[in-house]
Amino acid sequence: MTIKVLIVDDSALIRGVMKEIINSQPDMEVVGVAPDPLIARDLIKQTNPDVLTLDVEMPKMDGLEFLEKLMRLRPMPVVMVSSLTERGSEITMRALELGAVDFVTKPKISIQSVMLEYTELIADKIRAASHAKVRQRTVSHDANGQVASPVLASLRNPLTSSEKLIIIGASTGGTEAIKDFLMQLPPDCPGILIAQHMPEGFTRSFANRLDKLCRISVKEAEGGERIMPGHAYLAPGHSHLMLVRSGANYMTKLDQGPPVNRHRPSVDVLFSSAAKNAGKNAVGVILTGMGKDGAAGMLEMKQSGAYNLAQDEATCVVFGMPKEAIAMGGTHEVGPLHELPKRVMDFFAAHGERAMRV
Repeated sequence: MTIKVLIVDDSALIRGVMKEIINSQPDMEVVGVAPDPLIARDLIKQTNPDVLTLDVEMPKMDGLEFLEKLMRLRPMPVVMVSSLTERGSEITMRALELGAVDFVTKPKISIQSVMLEYTELIADKIRAASHAKVRQRTVSHDANGQVASPVLASLRNPLTSSEKLIIIGASTGGTEAIKDFLMQLPPDCPGILIAQHMPEGFTRSFANRLDKLCRISVKEAEGGERIMPGHAYLAPGHSHLMLVRSGANYMTKLDQGPPVNRHRPSVDVLFSSAAKNAGKNAVGVILTGMGKDGAAGMLEMKQSGAYNLAQDEATCVVFGMPKEAIAMGGTHEVGPLHELPKRVMDFFAAHGERAMRV
């Protein structure tokens, strides 16, 4: 079945390059191009595309404004085309909150040659988007206008150091899944390491946004940090994130080795390091994502004594990574996203909260 794609971008050059990339794929075709959302609105009705690629910043109607209306009135898979700037990354984070499935970055120089190098990446993201389950976003807010989220109870015996760890991996759809997961955690939860497939320049904005929304502290990992309870460390877009030991302490380590499963950061690299260095002290969580990154590493974690959970198909945007981990036998439990934080905290409560002696 051919994937029908509609391109919305105010740059004629980007529209042409995207069209060339998409039409070069045997399983997809461009059914229309639009320089602004007003034309795009009519083309959506005429062509009924499977996937929309949408520029973040456009004339006549801002990309976010158009996306918000689209996801409210006619939810469909959208891949954002974002600029590699701080403003671009912040807008892209907001677009993902509004319901965009994924994004690709627009190069600053040599656009045509660089975009053509992106052919495989763009095609993969459009394929993933075509399989995505897109829902209208329903977000509740508290009296201060902040997103309301139930917070789980604190541990009975608070940790003074992270003997216990939560290790999370995600890809397509993962930014919102990670946010929903972390927002339920109490401020004294075990330390958390996260690998989310995301390019350099966007992970810091993502971490900063999570830090403002969550009761725990969230930061982009720098390497060499002592992992502490109530803190989450997000892999930066330029490096693999690894868990290592230094005496009695768990520490973060960054590695700029080659991509694994075509990703850096890779979930498999993080999970494998947790298997080697944390064993039964870790709980692994694999969330929505395209592909198989994390499946082999999760099996290693299970074999080393870790307890692992996977997001179920019904609540995944793309049931790829969890499906592969389940198929390999690396998981103990499968459940809906909204239940996973409680299951993790219940596991720690049932299996001891003794703090590591330091």
